[in-house]
Amino acid sequence: MLLAHTAMKIIDAIAQQSSAHAALRRDIHAHPELCFTEVRTADVVAQKLTEWGIPIHRGLGTTGVVGIVKNGNSSRAIGLRADMDALPMQEANTFAHTSTMPGKMHACGHDGHTAMLLAAAQYLSTHRNFDGTVYLIFQPAEEGGGGAREMIKDGLFERFPMDAVFGLHNWPGLDVGFFAASPGPVMASSNEFKITLHGKGGHAAMPHNAIDPVPVACQLVQAFQTIISRNVKPIEAGVISVTMIHTGEATNVIPNNCELQGTVRTFSLDLLGMIEQRMQHITENLCAAFGLTAEFEFQRNYPPTINSAAEAEFCRQVMTDIVGADKVQVQEPTMGAEDFSYMLLAKPGCYAFIANGDGTHRAMGHGAGPCMLHNPSYDFNDALLPLGATYWVRLAEAFLLPK
Repeated sequence: MLLAHTAMKIIDAIAQQSSAHAALRRDIHAHPELCFTEVRTADVVAQKLTEWGIPIHRGLGTTGVVGIVKNGNSSRAIGLRADMDALPMQEANTFAHTSTMPGKMHACGHDGHTAMLLAAAQYLSTHRNFDGTVYLIFQPAEEGGGGAREMIKDGLFERFPMDAVFGLHNWPGLDVGFFAASPGPVMASSNEFKITLHGKGGHAAMPHNAIDPVPVACQLVQAFQTIISRNVKPIEAGVISVTMIHTGEATNVIPNNCELQGTVRTFSLDLLGMIEQRMQHITENLCAAFGLTAEFEFQRNYPPTINSAAEAEFCRQVMTDIVGADKVQVQEPTMGAEDFSYMLLAKPGCYAFIANGDGTHRAMGHGAGPCMLHNPSYDFNDALLPLGATYWVRLAEAFLLPK
């Protein structure tokens, strides 16, 4: 599938290199690496940046790479971020660039994100139509490892001071040529809980001699849903999902223990705090009422991804100039999570979305697979590469507009 470049203001020099950029993306796709092990991918990134005369710094967040493109005398700086890691999934595709690593796959398009930022880097290094500094952030371990957090811990914003930071993710369903950006929450926090109920085992025929944790666990699952329906404002969003219950070893034995695990997702930290507190109180008091004890563990993973208003509007203006106002949508918040949230806690910025179509970029019939994220039939749509790279370039140029 090819973009109609005449309908959009895609940079000619980038479009002319689209075949090379697609080959680079497919090479990365064929060699997926999981969080904090993106050694080959980081080598490819570093090699390309160096080839284009861009100074680099390596090692932040273990395998992160930062490229530095400077021009003029301004002290202003912008950060552009792409994630590099793959998922622990077996790929179902059979095309030439399918994964060569069993059990590993680029099923979320991070190969495309990396290639888009590299394409922009190549143009920025040769044209430099801006006044200031562009920091090209190639981040490891977005898929559960918190690579953004680790890069920040290693001094990302101290070593490379920037005024704002921006991210971009491909998104299924919309036709290629559309963008989406909006202020406020766009992705939820991601958190996990583990609750262990301790009762007293016994014979299934004599339950009066035991303290059965199973019916209490069932009541907990139901009670947690009342937190959402009766403690959360109807106009706020929160999700509690009990996704695992482990107990018992035999049909005629009441078990000693029962373990529940699951996730909580919210768009605000205040709501998250309330849900965590209510879950713990319900667990402890319900168990006490039935003579059980409980261990309550709650792990906060990624915070919500919240765009700052000015930067979101700035992105929308840049997108509008490239594709027209009718193709720039408001991004509906999703309960998925993203560790770019850590960068937005530290800096103003915007996490935006670029449409990746409906899967018709693939010749093979895989239903919804070719465009759906975290799907074994997914493949990034190479038609996005010149459009995404153009967005990165125009965003940097507009942010660092010479005075």
